[in-house]
Amino acid sequence: MKGIKPHLKHVVAFFFIIGLSISGLAESPVTHLQEFTVISRRPIKEIGIEKTYFDSLALKENIALSMADILAYNSSVYVKNYGRATLSTVAFRGTSPSHTQVTWNGMRINSPMLGMTDFSSIPAYFIDQAALFHGTSSINETGGGLGGLVKLATIPDAPPGFHLQYVQGIGSFKTFDEFLRFSFKNKHIVTSTRFVYSSSPNDYPYINHDKKENIYDDQHNIIGQYYPKERNRSGAFKDLQFLQEFYYTTRRGDRLGLNIWLIDSNRELPMLTTDYGDERDFENRQRENTLRAIASWNHSRDSWSLILKGGYVFTWMAYDYKKEITEGIWSDLTRSRSHVNTIYGNAEFNYNIQNKWLFTTNVTAHQQFVKSSDKNVILQQGDKAIIGYDKARLELSLAGSVKWQPVYNLGFGLVLREEIYGDKATPLIPALFTDWLALNSAWRDKPYSLSFKASISKNYRYPGLNDLYFLPGGNPNLKSEHGLTYDAGLSFHIDISKNIFFNVSGNWFDSRIKDWIIWLPTTKGFFSPRNVKTVHAYGVETNAEAGIDFGKNWLLGLNGSFSWTPSINRSEKMSPADQSVGKQLPYVPEYSSSITARLSWNSWTFLYKWCYYSQRFTMSSNDFTFTGHLPEYFMSNISIEKNLYFKPVDIQLKLAVNNLFNEDYLSVLSRPMPGINFEFFIGFTPKFLNGRKK
Repeated sequence: MKGIKPHLKHVVAFFFIIGLSISGLAESPVTHLQEFTVISRRPIKEIGIEKTYFDSLALKENIALSMADILAYNSSVYVKNYGRATLSTVAFRGTSPSHTQVTWNGMRINSPMLGMTDFSSIPAYFIDQAALFHGTSSINETGGGLGGLVKLATIPDAPPGFHLQYVQGIGSFKTFDEFLRFSFKNKHIVTSTRFVYSSSPNDYPYINHDKKENIYDDQHNIIGQYYPKERNRSGAFKDLQFLQEFYYTTRRGDRLGLNIWLIDSNRELPMLTTDYGDERDFENRQRENTLRAIASWNHSRDSWSLILKGGYVFTWMAYDYKKEITEGIWSDLTRSRSHVNTIYGNAEFNYNIQNKWLFTTNVTAHQQFVKSSDKNVILQQGDKAIIGYDKARLELSLAGSVKWQPVYNLGFGLVLREEIYGDKATPLIPALFTDWLALNSAWRDKPYSLSFKASISKNYRYPGLNDLYFLPGGNPNLKSEHGLTYDAGLSFHIDISKNIFFNVSGNWFDSRIKDWIIWLPTTKGFFSPRNVKTVHAYGVETNAEAGIDFGKNWLLGLNGSFSWTPSINRSEKMSPADQSVGKQLPYVPEYSSSITARLSWNSWTFLYKWCYYSQRFTMSSNDFTFTGHLPEYFMSNISIEKNLYFKPVDIQLKLAVNNLFNEDYLSVLSRPMPGINFEFFIGFTPKFLNGRKK
């Protein structure tokens, strides 16, 4: 495929760095585990589902990472970001960020105003389980995921007794990251408290290719030009997050849970590379205070289970853009405020018959109360002045499913879902699933398996509140976006030897989305959303994984993914000059890929991460102008970690190097990105709290 170009320097450097790391390692104590075999039956609930898991090693790599970083380097979805601690969104299967649903412990956390999620505000250390549900598979969990679903969860998982962990990170550009966790567990109670604090001036240097400086001779004649070296301006941030969990297991096995997540964020929005102004004359700041809370009851018996959840979300968001007109006197150009209150409820009932039939019913409600205003945007309606909007909307999702596994290697599934929003409802959403374990045998004493999955579904996404009511420009007559999606995939596993395994999977998908919502300029001087597009998104997703045990405590884990995702505008021309029809959607790369390699020996671990995005167009016409497209880029990160074991405390030392080859790249037009940068982490895990020695 012509979108892929070999970069030999990355491959050569990868193996060179591994060699250096190996040569510098010193042997440390290690605990040997006895070999054992695990035999499991495929979960009947996941028949036909295309799902990508993120292992705990990826989620807990270092405290500075957000879920945007995890998705970028451990999957092939496209993460569009403006730099650290700035907006990061996901384009799943060539769709827009609002087409990706995100849940935390079952509660949807997409903004009811914009419909999308900022993944830069989700610390990876706050997530214990994460998975991607691709396309049709998201229907099993929620509606509206035309691209897919990112499912996040925290779980009651802590070692017995009292435990404390503290990690301090110090990095380039005066960046500081801190993490503290305290946990306790006994027979009935699990409690966990986590803090993350991150701050930085974030003033990294970069070469500004959007400006040119002249070189003059003694007679003031221009004899040359160069791109100036500048620093990222007005990009400072301070983020404090707190997560409290409490679980109680009764004598009958019921589990009660309470999760509370608090966010206090204060971020500047960096200036553009095309901005010639003085940063001291402007203030461009976004502040956020968010509370998320969920209470749950899990009642399970041999053949049935009942899960009840209730939750609440409050978000206060402020955006201020000010200019100093004279010394000490500032003018508010934008003063936006939003208050979001969400009440959440969920009930799920599962009934299993002899592990061959699984019946599930699920009811989910989100009652939204949103007040949004900009004091500088006032519309006159009769004798009333209108500032923003104040709306309430009830969003209901009703689902029922049947999963049938007549024989061990064959399964079928049917899901029916209904989405209700306000006084409107989508048509019934059907989804069909099947999977077939075609081979499950051994060749020359090497176990292997081959399985096939397929699904088809209709899906709908209703407009966000900003689409309907934003002032000026909201369109209350918008229709729901809807699409038909087909999926088919194969996966293969083989144990090449006692110490080597290999997995590979490939999935083809085809999706046609109609009534795509797009904001377009009007004759009144502002933008307004309309249902105008038909988009054909299709392609291939692949993933490969291998593990090698070399013996003598040497372990190597490899994981790679690749996606080819054309996302083509198939709409009718809006005017004779419309050049967008038949073209790739803006900011959607046709090719994306990621690779991780983890080499460990005793208490040492070396990690190499690599991701690739093909060129992205910034215009719907796909023009190859200077500002019309962003070139492809390859990104490499490495880290090396050493664990030290002492009687009173364990110490973890880690050095991370980001943008290893100092790539000069852009993720978004006119938004500079940092070059090579470093961060050092030191972690402490005391042993004296639980009174045990290792």
